[in-house]
Amino acid sequence: MRILAAVAGVICLFTVLVDAFQTIILPRRATGRFRLTRIFYAFTWTPWVALARRIRDPRKRESAFSFYGPLSLILLLVVWAGVMVVGFALIFYGLGSPFNDRTEQPGFRSDLYVSGTTIFTLGLGDVTPLSRAARACIILESGTGLGFLAVVMGYFPVLYSAFSRREVSISLLDARAGSPPTAAELMRRHSYAGADQALALLMVEWERWSAELLESHISYPLLCYFRSQHSNQSWLSALTSILDTSALLIAGVRGHEARQAQLTFAMARHALVDLSQVLSLVPAGNVPDRLPAERYEQLYGLLCQSGVKVCRDGQSMERLADMRALYEGYAEALSRYLRMPLPPWIADQPHKDNWQAVARLRARTEAAETPAESSTAVDNASPSIVALIDHHHDF
Repeated sequence: MRILAAVAGVICLFTVLVDAFQTIILPRRATGRFRLTRIFYAFTWTPWVALARRIRDPRKRESAFSFYGPLSLILLLVVWAGVMVVGFALIFYGLGSPFNDRTEQPGFRSDLYVSGTTIFTLGLGDVTPLSRAARACIILESGTGLGFLAVVMGYFPVLYSAFSRREVSISLLDARAGSPPTAAELMRRHSYAGADQALALLMVEWERWSAELLESHISYPLLCYFRSQHSNQSWLSALTSILDTSALLIAGVRGHEARQAQLTFAMARHALVDLSQVLSLVPAGNVPDRLPAERYEQLYGLLCQSGVKVCRDGQSMERLADMRALYEGYAEALSRYLRMPLPPWIADQPHKDNWQAVARLRARTEAAETPAESSTAVDNASPSIVALIDHHHDF
């Protein structure tokens, strides 16, 4: 019986140390179906979603979802520490509970107490070891606890640094594609003269952002659960809107350099697929049509009105549908699992945003240069810019 307890204790320690190594230190995707971290998130995320969905207020519900990421990190560390305490207690029990305990008869309760005080380096000294093996295990446990604490302290800054880098680009996308970002707004806001270079540069930046997202979230998958600062923004909606825009540039827009759009699309889709696999998700089969025929006609009309040259050869919608089929199943699977809504192709509930107010002020400045035409200029200045609409920020 005691031999089995010692073996079980060694298995507990091995499981925790390997799992912590793969989660914190190993800079690649962790493997293993029965990893402790994977089991923890499988058994905690689903109940959390069920409780959060009962909240009717959208803002409070999103706040509840935002608590899970940081809180799960703390709870995961508690689980690791708890399993290590139990593991060393089982080893002590396997050694025959060799301790001098003045308060009670030596047994598993004393072993558990000694293990807890040792791993957290309390050193109370009220229970003392009686054998060399017990002393060696106490030294090993105290060193393990100290090293585990040092690794965890170095884990937090790396994690939040990756989160901050991710959120910077998402915030920058607000003025370029709206909030939540949509492909229609992104194309419309880059329909001015000379916007081709700006749009190509934006695609380059988001190609790199997608690569950084892939590397950081594969190494630290729990970042997928971290929500953005605003409830109408998320890393998934930003990534999907960039894929939508890239697909539109490749399949249905003329006059823009499509080479960079292809590179951005490939990198962004790679990130989407790999993150789905990290979370053990399969592509959704019954994906709702985010761009039916009538919405496509509306999108075409908006882009034409903004001066974007849309290809209308009778096959453009089919080409765009083929492009969408490459990523929408994965995006929908992530959306359902993480409870992050996907962005529409066209803003459903338009609201004026800060970017539009700045555009109006700039239009007045340009109109002031020619007073005789000021009234006409203010009314007609840059319709594709002044008339832009967007969701308001939801703090």
